[in-house]
Amino acid sequence: MTDPVLLVDQSDPQISLLTLDRPAKRNALSLELIEQITAAVHAAQNDLNRRVIVLRASGPAFCAGLDLTEASNPQNAHRSAEALSRMYLAIGSSPLVTIAAAGGAAMGGGAGLLAACDLVVASDDLRLSYPEVKRGLIAALVTCLLRRQLSDRRVRELILLGQTLEAPRALELGLVTRVVPVASLDAEVMQLAHEACSGAPGAIARTKQLLDELAERPLVDDLRIALAHHLAARESAEAAEGVAAFMEKRPPRWGQRNA
Repeated sequence: MTDPVLLVDQSDPQISLLTLDRPAKRNALSLELIEQITAAVHAAQNDLNRRVIVLRASGPAFCAGLDLTEASNPQNAHRSAEALSRMYLAIGSSPLVTIAAAGGAAMGGGAGLLAACDLVVASDDLRLSYPEVKRGLIAALVTCLLRRQLSDRRVRELILLGQTLEAPRALELGLVTRVVPVASLDAEVMQLAHEACSGAPGAIARTKQLLDELAERPLVDDLRIALAHHLAARESAEAAEGVAAFMEKRPPRWGQRNA
């Protein structure tokens, strides 16, 4: 029997606590973990007593992003990309209030998990990045989420440069809701979770539906467009070189841009 990769705590009848539990892998998003997060989100919203979903993580890192060891296998490309899209859609379109508790590193797809949530409480040691272009990939699916929250100029800065941001800069840009000391992270998140439970569930669900409908396109349509770009980049020679360079801890050797 394999160890669980996602811990689900439903001891509070209104709040589902989902804990990414691959600390040895910095909670990298394996296909198994992606699918379990999606299933847990759907299960929570199908429970009519549930009001809030909290995403958190075991160990010093929130999430290092997509599990590149697994994702570099071409046989996994379509299945994991589609699973990643479904996970973001499940979180981003949930009628429940979704809150992320983020500390340590949140990179790539892990930073995307934060973008998918309604509220993000970060500890002051958070480091956040969308480094996909440095791996020969593109932050396609995450861009669907970021464009709903930030100005076009801010999104371009994040996904074209791939810089690592610390918690104060993430707060300034609007990537996180608030920043607290590491020791206060869990208490702050639970305070917000209980506060969210005081709102009318139907009103919250309708408010979230309204926010999606006021966007240029529904999230599901944006993700469908982005998925094609994600796969095209992931199956490219640049991605093969970028991932190999990352694994070998060396600078990538990029060729010329295709005409």
